[in-house]
Amino acid sequence: QVQLMESGGGSVEAGGSLRLSCVASGNTDKIKCMAWFRQAPGKDREGVAARWFGGGAPYYIDSVMGRFTISEDSGDYSRYLQMNNLKPEDSATYYCAASVTFCGLGTPSTYVYWGQGIQVTVSS
Repeated sequence: QVQLMESGGGSVEAGGSLRLSCVASGNTDKIKCMAWFRQAPGKDREGVAARWFGGGAPYYIDSVMGRFTISEDSGDYSRYLQMNNLKPEDSATYYCAASVTFCGLGTPSTYVYWGQGIQVTVSS
């Protein structure tokens, strides 16, 4: 099993920044990709950013391109999401997710491990 723990959420004004962190523990050698998803009330869960471990170009949803950056610490299974120039529409519960095969922003069900979620609120 793999456990994912998110941290770093909170409330900011529009234009502000937050950095989300996700630390994986357990059978981490299975993990091929880690991603960030988000879900706002009444909306479907959507992929925000994803990246294969060990390199490769990241994937971003269009609405965060140029504002969000997904990164990792080399040598461990930590994944970060730097969020700059935040907008009210970025408000959501953000989830860290890990896949043992797929990497991308497609169907959430392809990610087998999930964190508990962390709230991000952006006020106008």
